Amino acid sequence: MNGVIKLSLLALSISFSFVGYAESKSVEVLSAVVKDQKIPGAQVVIQRNGEQSISSLSDDSGNAQIGNNAADTNDSLIIIKKSGYSTLVAKCPCSGMSYALSPTMKGLDSMRVVLGWGSSPADLDSHMVYPGNHIFFNHKLGDNGNLDVDDTDSFGPETITLTRRENGKPYVYAVHDYSDKSDPDTRNLSNSEAKVFVYVGESLVRTYYVPKDQSGNLWTVFKVNENGAIEDVNNIKGISVGAGDIDNVLTPLLNSNTTLPHQNWGAEQIDISNALNLKGEESYRRKQYEEAISFFTESVNNYSENGKAYGNLGLVYQKVGRTAEAIWANRKAIALASGKNASTIRAGANYNIGKIYEGEGQYNEALNYYKAAKNEKQNPVYDNAIMRISSKIN
Repeated sequence: MNGVIKLSLLALSISFSFVGYAESKSVEVLSAVVKDQKIPGAQVVIQRNGEQSISSLSDDSGNAQIGNNAADTNDSLIIIKKSGYSTLVAKCPCSGMSYALSPTMKGLDSMRVVLGWGSSPADLDSHMVYPGNHIFFNHKLGDNGNLDVDDTDSFGPETITLTRRENGKPYVYAVHDYSDKSDPDTRNLSNSEAKVFVYVGESLVRTYYVPKDQSGNLWTVFKVNENGAIEDVNNIKGISVGAGDIDNVLTPLLNSNTTLPHQNWGAEQIDISNALNLKGEESYRRKQYEEAISFFTESVNNYSENGKAYGNLGLVYQKVGRTAEAIWANRKAIALASGKNASTIRAGANYNIGKIYEGEGQYNEALNYYKAAKNEKQNPVYDNAIMRISSKIN
């Protein structure tokens, strides 16, 4: 989408004099949902190896001045916080980047997807496809969904918000390199430094980085299945169709029987994920809940099939009252449950989701999950919940 150094991973533009330590950095914080809107008063932190390196606040123009002692290296993170917005965390290098903050959402089944990238290619497009709907730049409105921001001159952001994702319906999200739409063998998309942030409720729950050194102009990022669990696709391929026909390419992935491209996880990624999960558990024991969430989130970003980390996320999200996020994490725990305790894990997670819907007065949804819990395992608690909710509905 546009060109002028602003990465949009959530909108923040940083200029660095040179790689590593730079003499000066200026960060511009933007809104993910209102095009070109500056956000003042955001805390910008560059953190290396877990230690805070530098912190600054964005001014009335959305700019935050960063000193000359912050490292722009791949072992550093940029963290942006502001009340009323989801905290943004992204890997550096951050040189020349823009980052857009997402306002927190209230709906239990809302979801926001924000795309950001570098200076080239100029135009990357977000596409969300679900039954009867194809949201993209030429069709910005869909059922309970819309394209909030479209960008055509580099960096982004491109933002799609689902105000109410419907259970029982699958969704597929992809990024199309519109600048290279006629070149299915291009590597410009793979080299774009594109990042996709997925928000649920108040939280950034998943981050995707474009696969490197691959040919193609369509990056299919993830699917949300009928049960509400996010399934990674993270696959690049070349296509030669117009933007309006990309739904025909993605629609077959909506079929529940379709086998999605499977990411091969290396032993190092799995080990890192397990280590981060253990750190999260230690933080949870110390009642450092925000720190625990950060560790568990990084754990699943490193290895998205770590069912234990998802179960822990569901637990800590419920502890801090983030109900939408707790539902999301419990759904993924259900999808990943395996082994001799799988039925117990699925039953407990379904019951926990039912309790959240009951607390919000969404009794039909609650009843469905209580029944799903009972189908997995017999327990008087589930029977009592079914009776209680049935009396409220009738």
